[in-house]
Amino acid sequence: MIIFLIILYFLIGSLMFSYWIGRLFGYDIREYGDGNPGATNAFKAAGIKAGFPSLLLDFLKGAIPLFIAFWILQINDWRLIPLSIAPILGHSFSPFLKFKGGKAIAVTFGVWSGITLWEIPVVLGLSLSFFTFILIFKEDGWKVLIGMIFMLIYIIVFKNIVIYTIIASLNLLIVSFNHRSELFKIPTVKLPITYKKIK
Repeated sequence: MIIFLIILYFLIGSLMFSYWIGRLFGYDIREYGDGNPGATNAFKAAGIKAGFPSLLLDFLKGAIPLFIAFWILQINDWRLIPLSIAPILGHSFSPFLKFKGGKAIAVTFGVWSGITLWEIPVVLGLSLSFFTFILIFKEDGWKVLIGMIFMLIYIIVFKNIVIYTIIASLNLLIVSFNHRSELFKIPTVKLPITYKKIK
């Protein structure tokens, strides 16, 4: 059964809702932003009418399968590792788009919501918000990388669950690979408030 679930979760993760919804509105979202078929570019291509349902569905394809596995099927041993990573890999390397996919941020939030409900998504959300609005990284890849490192540190220090640590580490590696083009650039950091010299 576990092999069946891993394959099923990978296929669920590989459903490229953002790309398909963009097509419904007459846009190829790969022609916008950084060119990946994810929810961010659905927003850029067609606004909230395409972006919001894309974001929600990308989140749910991680949240629902893991909620079922963890809370209903009571899978909380080593089997949780491949089940958690499968939707993230599916989104990153979708067979529906010749094994090209998105950057897996929304599905990452979904996976951790399915396992821990609100806790880890809030930690990750606060980390990303800090590096978006307080200490601003121009490159999305760097803010995502450091935000996920903070999430991993939180899991190690406060959860102290080996399985969670392994999942978070693999999650970090996949998302870093998805952002590799941005991570090769030297990060640009700035504060949100600039102070003008008083004459």
